[in-house]
Amino acid sequence: MSDEKPAREPIGEDARIDALEERLKAAREREDQRNQPKVKGTSASEKAGNRALADLVGGVFGGLIVGWTIGWFFDINPWALLVGLFLGIVVAFRNIIRNSGSGPTSGGGS
Repeated sequence: MSDEKPAREPIGEDARIDALEERLKAAREREDQRNQPKVKGTSASEKAGNRALADLVGGVFGGLIVGWTIGWFFDINPWALLVGLFLGIVVAFRNIIRNSGSGPTSGGGS
């Protein structure tokens, strides 16, 4: 046998395991980033817009249903339906203005 050192020293077992653990850690981090949800949640403005839309749709349909029902009971259907629709729209806009925080009732009224 010769006394010369080989050109490359063999890598110890600990170094290979450490390198493998580092690669696994990097792969887990990449996978966690890839699996994160894209949408974080709804903002306050989106919630306010959805609330306004729900108030408007609910007010119109509620007014139509109540107006039609009253008109059916008292046999004055076209006029009761129109009055119910008008009142539903008024109530819907009142709720939208009240929920927006800026309007005639935001100064501490009821």
